[in-house]
Amino acid sequence: MYGFLLTRRWLGFALCVVLLTAICLRAGMWQMDKHDARVVDNAVARENLLADPVPLDDVVAPGEDVADDAEWSTVQVTGTYDPEHELTVKFSTRDGAPGVDVVTPLLLADGTAILVDRGWMQTANNNERPEDIQAPPQGEVDVVGWLRPDSEAGERAVTPYDGQVRAVSAATVSETVPQDLRSGYLELQEQTGGTGDLRPEPVPDLGQGPHFFYALQWWFFGLLAVIGFLWFAWSEARDRREARKGVAT
Repeated sequence: MYGFLLTRRWLGFALCVVLLTAICLRAGMWQMDKHDARVVDNAVARENLLADPVPLDDVVAPGEDVADDAEWSTVQVTGTYDPEHELTVKFSTRDGAPGVDVVTPLLLADGTAILVDRGWMQTANNNERPEDIQAPPQGEVDVVGWLRPDSEAGERAVTPYDGQVRAVSAATVSETVPQDLRSGYLELQEQTGGTGDLRPEPVPDLGQGPHFFYALQWWFFGLLAVIGFLWFAWSEARDRREARKGVAT
């Protein structure tokens, strides 16, 4: 009754279904891998955010990169801001409003510096660097902030142009700053004298994201392909059976 499945047309159909199902299964597994990675990252971030502030050197030493398990660590440093080499991160929005993040090097006692994202300010919706950036506090300041690794965005995004970038990476900014820059940067939360009109970075979203449901969708599509093939095969067999009955009568 199902001998037609061995014909060229149905074998080709079956091959397409197998390939489609394999792709859906693999895509679902990829989404689950992203989900699992998100869960691990969130656990690390949650632990680091709740920990008490520690000195920067206790988390990352000069010349070392920010480790994956150090992201969102709350660190404290003391230094002097260098507004001459300040940058803005353009196209940074908050609640749908256009703006920029203001990133200023903080000169440390050991002669190195670390970039500090002092906060966000609303600007006109254009590509221009704002002129009314609030100056950082003068003199030595105590800073507490969340440690972030360098952005992995493309070179054009992290290379300063007219005092602006689209993402922060000390590796490229170091070419425009006379001091040796520490890896990563700080998201300012507290400092001597307060943050002024700049809005500090909010607590990160620690939700699991849509990856789990995307995985279910991909697996559903794969199952749907198999069920569809079986239904078409059953329908074909039924039609052939009905046709034979008609000929017999």
